[in-house]
Amino acid sequence: MSDSSAVSLDQWRALLAVVDSGGYAPAAEALGKSQSAISYAIQKLESALDLRVFSIDGRRAVLTDAGQVLYRRARQLVSEAEDLEHLARRLQQRFETEIHIAVDAIFPVWLLLEGMAELAQAFPDTRVQVYETVLTGTEEALLQRRVDLALASRVPVGFVGDPIMRAHFLPVASPSHPLHQLGRPVSFDDLRRHRQLVVRDSGSRRTDSGWLGAEQRWTLTNFPSSIRAACQGMGFAWYPQDKISAELACGDLKVLPMEQGQSRFADIFLIFADKDAAGPATLRLGEVLQRRVAEQCQLRSTESSS
Repeated sequence: MSDSSAVSLDQWRALLAVVDSGGYAPAAEALGKSQSAISYAIQKLESALDLRVFSIDGRRAVLTDAGQVLYRRARQLVSEAEDLEHLARRLQQRFETEIHIAVDAIFPVWLLLEGMAELAQAFPDTRVQVYETVLTGTEEALLQRRVDLALASRVPVGFVGDPIMRAHFLPVASPSHPLHQLGRPVSFDDLRRHRQLVVRDSGSRRTDSGWLGAEQRWTLTNFPSSIRAACQGMGFAWYPQDKISAELACGDLKVLPMEQGQSRFADIFLIFADKDAAGPATLRLGEVLQRRVAEQCQLRSTESSS
């Protein structure tokens, strides 16, 4: 067999395109090449490996058993090569022209905006794209390499995250809600008899989180819509304390006096998609967010102890 180095990345890409696109013609269109160029690339690959990758079934090119193994490995090889090329391009730049960041909706928006404002002072020409996500939506943004940095409540497999803060969830409802008229602590059996408001997971592999024992449930797309429904007496919910501080202060929402489970907590992690490839602006934003969150936590600790 010839040395495997005789197979170029373009030939592996051609193999992937033929399989993913469903044939030589659509593969040629996907890669912007002629069909004859794709066919020649596959012939060269098979010749270099001394191995049949495709067999012909009618008019269709079907992977052989060996081809299926090579296809899986080629997917990994091409992905790693693209990551390496991306890293090289980033290293060539003095700073990033644009940063993409996924932020779980439970993270305080005002803290994020303060961090971005500080970043803008050092990198005024760097654009920032923010994706507000919920649960697995944040994980997907990382796994699909759509973002450079994420603030997530879960760390996907293969990534490393630094815990940055803990979100405090409170069970609340409008003061006029029947749960506030019981005249006693609220049990989970009481909750089951009323409508619960939840925020939809923004990922394609949607998952549930928290207590979801109520038979009646309204699922809304974001926190503002859900909180508005709660203020109008349409249900109860657990919300991050930071999200409802104004509503609690003005009396539109009131904490439910639970028998147990009065509070829930969720850790939030700062996660780089690839810290080695991260540019100076991305690294600075991560540092700024960590510092500002730490300062805020210290301030709240001091206020609570005084």
